[in-house]
Amino acid sequence: MSVDLNMLEGLGLASTNSSKANTGKRDELGQEEFFKLMITQLQNQDPFEPMENGDFLGQIAQFGTVNGIGELQKSFESIAKSVQSAQTLQAASLVDREVLVPVDMAGLGPEGGVRGALDLKSSAEEVTVGVYDAAGALVRRLPMGAQASGMQSFHWDGMTDQGERAPPGVYEFRANAVRDGSSEQPELLLNARVESVRTDQRNGGIKLQIEGFGEMDFSQVRRIG
Repeated sequence: MSVDLNMLEGLGLASTNSSKANTGKRDELGQEEFFKLMITQLQNQDPFEPMENGDFLGQIAQFGTVNGIGELQKSFESIAKSVQSAQTLQAASLVDREVLVPVDMAGLGPEGGVRGALDLKSSAEEVTVGVYDAAGALVRRLPMGAQASGMQSFHWDGMTDQGERAPPGVYEFRANAVRDGSSEQPELLLNARVESVRTDQRNGGIKLQIEGFGEMDFSQVRRIG
């Protein structure tokens, strides 16, 4: 928006270089100053060439738009901070808990097993999850039968197909779904323990330290517990 500097000085709204040095630079025109300027502009306009209504309304609209955008930015910043604080509190409660994340490998301990889920985009006639050791050999086949679309859970108890306890180590999981005679690999997710939580100072997101997998975005968590 163009502003007549001489008019501003006449109204006492513009400062000289010396006053700027004492009071600091002012690079924003407030609402009160704007309307004072507009009134003075109307009072001093040439009666033979008055300001067009469109020009007058255009200046008001331009000021209102700039002022409104500034208020919106402040509101959005406040909302973003509130959302981030809520996410941080929620994420902090996840430490030492298990979350479902999109990974296909998990560690098996001396006891217990591994829980996971498949995200099926549509129903399938037959669904199977295979568990493989570090050498790529099939250790256990988990038939799930026909499944509807959506998140379908499974559990490996740590036993092999021969009925023996599988040795501790890292195992890979592969899923297969048969639909109308065709096979496809649905998204596979496994439960993993959250070791710690931190805030990403660069983009404001939440980072989770996942046991055995390193850092992941909080947004990647599909289910808690």
